Formats: sequence, C-alpha cells, structure tokens
Amino acid sequence: MIEVKELSKHYPDKVALDKISLAFPAEKTTAIVGPSGSGKSTLLQALNLLERPDQGLLSIDDLTLDLAKPLTNNQILKVRQKTAMVFQEKALFTHLTVLKNLTEGPIKVQKKSKEEAEKKAFELLEQFDMSALSNRYPYQLSGGQQQRVAILRALAMQPKYLLLDEPTSALDPELEAQVLRVLKDLAAKDVSMIIVTHNMAFAEQVADQIVFIDNGQVGYAGPSTAFFHSENARIKQFLGAMSF
Repeated sequence: MIEVKELSKHYPDKVALDKISLAFPAEKTTAIVGPSGSGKSTLLQALNLLERPDQGLLSIDDLTLDLAKPLTNNQILKVRQKTAMVFQEKALFTHLTVLKNLTEGPIKVQKKSKEEAEKKAFELLEQFDMSALSNRYPYQLSGGQQQRVAILRALAMQPKYLLLDEPTSALDPELEAQVLRVLKDLAAKDVSMIIVTHNMAFAEQVADQIVFIDNGQVGYAGPSTAFFHSENARIKQFLGAMSF
C-alpha cells in the first residue's frame, strides 16, 4: 500500500496540495479525478518524488519517509524501484525499436541480461497482442500504439505500482479506447494502478477507489460506486459538468 499523511506542496502563487492524507491499496485501481489545476498531477508525481512535497509522510509498503527532511539518493531510489510513471506524452526513445524501448530500462537500470529482458518484453507484447510491433520504431506507430508501448515499457520494469498521469488526454477517441482497453485488462489482473484521468466513464467502470481532489484538498476518497451516486453538492456539480 502507498500512504500519504499531511502531504503539502506550496508554490509561490498557489497551494497545490494542502495537508492531504490518503491510502492507495495494492492490487487495486485508484482513479484521481477533479477539475483542472486542482492538484491531481502534483499528487500523483509526489508519490514517486518527481514532485517533492514540502512536508508530510510518504509510506510505500515497509518504507516511510519524512518529506520535511532532506532525502538521500538511496531513499529516492527505493521509492522509484517500486513505481513506474506513464505521462500524457509517450516519450519513447525515438531511435530505438519497440523491443529495445522495453528492454533498455531492465538492462541499463536493473542490470538484467539481454536474454532475460527480451523474454519479459516478448511476454508483454504477446499478452497485449502487440508482438507484430516489436521491430518498429516510434515514428511507425500511431499515437495509441505509442502510448500502449509506453505502458508496456513501464510494466517491463516490473514495478509494484503503476502511476499514470492522464495517459489518454492527447489521443483522439478511437486511439484513447485502445489504451483504455489495455488499462482495463491490467485492472482485471489486479495490477496496482493509480491513474489521473478526466474520463469519468472509464473511472466508473474500472476504478476500485476514487480520489476527488478539489483546490488541493481531498473532496472524496472511497469506493467508486459511492462517488458516482454521491449526493454531495460539489461532487454532483463536478459530475454534472461532464455532461451537456
């Protein structure tokens, strides 16, 4: 489980996170939702220290860090060994094939053998019906294919938690559906995922837990079903804005 307590992040002109306390269960899918600029991405990136909070406690399984104190490189490494991030932008290595995109991290960072890394990569490609793409370069892929490869590249590192920051926001509806099917498959396999998304239909269908962030504070944290049937005025206003 990932847990944060009293997590805060201040910018000169804004409070991005205001004493947030949350738990993200393992082997569950949590969707972080809320209006633009509410602090969703800041929260997600704080979970693997891409964003460094000003204060608060961050716990990942048996590791707990006091974020008000300086962190060592070893502490940061331990956090990032348990997590992998997928962003809006695919950010693949443009000079490498799909297969080499999937094996670069395990070989260079985790010091795995080429044979072991390629075995895992081919397993992932086959699992998601993408074996035919293994020798293609990113420029030869559609946007949806690139983002699916980005997800598999993160999975190739075998993280305990997969963090996704609006992974479909730059895609058209057809390509978005391709990526969401992959995420739905992962959720069905009990992969631990934390996803920032604006797609409420996807969140309602796939998420076990919803975290609603509003103005840097937690407006709701709990089961998906209860969120989408909430009588809370602010939640109803937010969900109502999604339809027209």
